[in-house]
Amino acid sequence: KFILPFHRPGIDHPINTIIMFGSSLAIGNDILDIGTQKFDRKSDQRAIGSGAMVPRIALGEPGQFEVPNVADPAHFCRNNFASACGNSDAGQTVKFAKGTTTLAFKWNGGIIVSVDSRSTMGAYIASGTVKKVIEINPFLLGTMAGGAADCSFWERNLGMQCRLYELRNKKRITVAAASKLLANTMSSYRGYGLSMGTMITGWDETGPQLYYVDDDGTRLHGRYFSVGSGSTYAYGVLDTYYKPDLTLEEAIDLGKRAIYHACHRDAMSGSINNLYHVTKDGWVKIHAIDVNDMHYEFLEEKKNAMSSS
Repeated sequence: KFILPFHRPGIDHPINTIIMFGSSLAIGNDILDIGTQKFDRKSDQRAIGSGAMVPRIALGEPGQFEVPNVADPAHFCRNNFASACGNSDAGQTVKFAKGTTTLAFKWNGGIIVSVDSRSTMGAYIASGTVKKVIEINPFLLGTMAGGAADCSFWERNLGMQCRLYELRNKKRITVAAASKLLANTMSSYRGYGLSMGTMITGWDETGPQLYYVDDDGTRLHGRYFSVGSGSTYAYGVLDTYYKPDLTLEEAIDLGKRAIYHACHRDAMSGSINNLYHVTKDGWVKIHAIDVNDMHYEFLEEKKNAMSSS
């Protein structure tokens, strides 16, 4: 494979010709403009200037990759394209607009995992059917908040690591070990721009366990967590009604109610409420209910409570 730069009549910049196995392919430095109006205008100008039609450049290896036209492109990207929380990206060129509500809590009857399904890009609702609960294995669940691609990829990667652990050790991995594997992975990629706020939960020989893991490698063990833009509203409901000795019906209602109130107040959360129950026999999906339907259900409940009082 040889790359030979040369000039053609009517073209004012060099073209790289890649010769491979006796065939040649002409590739220009404007490969990244192919398919744009800018490329079409340049092609027309070349054709007029040379007096003959110049063939369109074929797809192949790009002659160059564009980087910011500054003294230190790496420093510029770190300061302007980083994933950030809250308003810390206010001065950035690109702002990562994220929105979701996920929660999980541990009680005497197991673990409830409840999430919404809305994916947003700023004020634009990109999807209303996102699966924010990653089913790692029959006894482990993970939630995703932040960058959908980051959470989905690394939690599926965690599933692979958990399966390898089972094959090597002939026993199921504990929730603590699984969450530690994910935290170790996040620590190794700290500062690379990942955006993740996840919960790893499941049942092992020690009983129900719940951990929070984020893109900084932070790993916390607790009774309940909520992650996402609507988490403050969900925490309000959880702090008010949570207790360890809930019945199954009360636990399901609490998970459903917390997600509803978060979706009602947070514009970036909504669509479908997916709720899972984790027991010693594994996880079970309880329901997938439209948040709009829950609104009218709770509105009727509120009216009945007011009329009775």
